[in-house]
Amino acid sequence: MTKGKIGVQMMMLKHKVEELGAYETMKKLYELGYRSVEVSQIPMTNENVTALKKATDDFNIDITAISAPLEPMMPGREQENLTDHFDKIVADCKALNCDFIRIGMLPFTIMGDKNNILGFIDRAEQMAHKLADQGIALYYHTHHIEFQRFDGKYLLDMMKENTTQLGFELDVHWIHRAGVDPVDFIKQYKDRVTLIHLKDYRIGNLNVTDDDFKDMKNFFHKFVNLIEFAEVGEGNLNMPAIIEAGREAGAKYFLIEQDDTYGRDPFDCLRISRDNLRKMGYEDWF
Repeated sequence: MTKGKIGVQMMMLKHKVEELGAYETMKKLYELGYRSVEVSQIPMTNENVTALKKATDDFNIDITAISAPLEPMMPGREQENLTDHFDKIVADCKALNCDFIRIGMLPFTIMGDKNNILGFIDRAEQMAHKLADQGIALYYHTHHIEFQRFDGKYLLDMMKENTTQLGFELDVHWIHRAGVDPVDFIKQYKDRVTLIHLKDYRIGNLNVTDDDFKDMKNFFHKFVNLIEFAEVGEGNLNMPAIIEAGREAGAKYFLIEQDDTYGRDPFDCLRISRDNLRKMGYEDWF
């Protein structure tokens, strides 16, 4: 099997882009050794697209994927989306020499509603065919909510069974949080998963005070919410097994993401993840 490529989901750097600009943020990633990024939660203004393009040329960093919702996340919310801004998003994608557009999550107002979700996925499948005519693949990024069961079957599996063109970007933290083994599950999505999110799963410190014991609701709120997003290799997931399962399933890009860095500089977190992945034997995937 060929080797994969390890990159960065830039959602965790959105504040760095606001502070430093897209070009300087990409330069920092280059200095850390990364050569692949997925762009998310960064406004695709002319300024940012131009800066990203210049960075790809100057630093040889691939824009592996960009992000766009299929339609607004909530009724009345103005938001660049594939349904209403197809030509602009495709033009951005082509300007960045990018092969993937990914939908980050379900619209908020349909979560938990099987029929509405399957209707949404049907529209996403139609959009995937439309984008395929442009040489672009459409992927859907998973969380834990898609593992709700209906008649004994995961909603995510229903989504897969009702599509052929749409791909799935599996996020291993959210799979684990749903109570499912990421290694086994990734294998079930063979040839439907080119993009995988590497996101570790850590149990944080239980910091309680005397006041928490005076109101046990406070104690149990802290007790049941100990789960943290961790740097790769700093949590409890078997990352080498996950990566190998992804490679067997046809994944090519393994994108590091950490939804919350808990006050730590995200570049420091990416340095830790990089060092741990190199120790695991993936140095030549950077």
